[in-house]
Formats: sequence, C-alpha cells, structure tokens
Amino acid sequence: MREINYRYRDQDKVTDVLSFPMAGGPPIPADVLGDIVVCVPRAVQQAREYDVTLAMELRRLLIHGLLHLVGYDHEISAYQDRKMRLKEQELLHAL
Repeated sequence: MREINYRYRDQDKVTDVLSFPMAGGPPIPADVLGDIVVCVPRAVQQAREYDVTLAMELRRLLIHGLLHLVGYDHEISAYQDRKMRLKEQELLHAL
C-alpha cells in the first residue's frame, strides 16, 4: 500500500484506503465510479485500535473510499473533513 500511495499520490507512507476514480479514462458504464484499494493489515490494526470488528472497519473504509469517488475530500479543509465524517457516519448507521 505504501508503494501504491507513493506511486499515485507522491505520499511515502502506508494508508488504509485509496480511491481511484475512473473519470478521464476509457469509456466506462455510467455506474462505474472507480477502484477502491483497502490495506487489510492496516484495517486489522485499526479495528483493534478502535475496538471494533474487522468487518466493521472494512465497511468504514469502503464507505470512506466510496465517498472519495463521489467527490468528498477531507484533506481540503476542516469543513470538508467534518462534512465527510458526518456522511461516513450516516452511511455506516444506514447499513
């Protein structure tokens, strides 16, 4: 995951989830947003840290990645971070 993060984001660190939107690539079906890559070892570690099951942490990471694919970006500002976290919680509770 560190190598992928460095190659595509110039970030030399491990991360828990990465999203790669399909926009701008070859023609794709309208319902395909992109790819989400989850670092399972990191998810296992975070599940322990947050005292949740691995399944719960994987759901959170999938939702987080999906939100990035539809335009949310917590790295832009504190406001955007809060907005994304609230949407993440809303979707987790809906599951």
